[in-house]
Amino acid sequence: MVKLDHAVDNFVLPATGGSDFSLAGYLGKTIVIYFYPKDDTPGCTTEGQDFRDHYLAFSEKNCIIVGVSRDSLDSHEKFKEKMQFPFDLLSDTDEKVCNLFDVMKLKNMYGKQVRGIERSTFVIDEQGILRKEWRGVKVPGHVQEVLEFVSTMDSE
Repeated sequence: MVKLDHAVDNFVLPATGGSDFSLAGYLGKTIVIYFYPKDDTPGCTTEGQDFRDHYLAFSEKNCIIVGVSRDSLDSHEKFKEKMQFPFDLLSDTDEKVCNLFDVMKLKNMYGKQVRGIERSTFVIDEQGILRKEWRGVKVPGHVQEVLEFVSTMDSE
């Protein structure tokens, strides 16, 4: 499991656009990884739109954004196109990276316990060190909070 202020092990996941995403390939950039439960659902759509709408501000901070869920690459491609996300979505169908970041949780849905992704966001610095994590994220105002944190990293 990833720990705050420690290096994040490299991982590779299939990404939208027909390529693979490798964490090591983005050393030298700040990386925002957000985990979300399911493509094209209300909260996940709003969160993705917020990241989309703040994308330029993140880019100006030498920061990339990637979204991760257990949905298929095909589902991700449709969701990304429909919402016009300028960033990639990563498919973690075997939960390898979800488990690395410990985001799989038991949740109550309609009175039943189901295993799913706890909405979470992680910021990894240019050297590959985990600098900040948000777990159990509530969508309203979250992306602004992440951007404010990334903005403080410039002055460190």
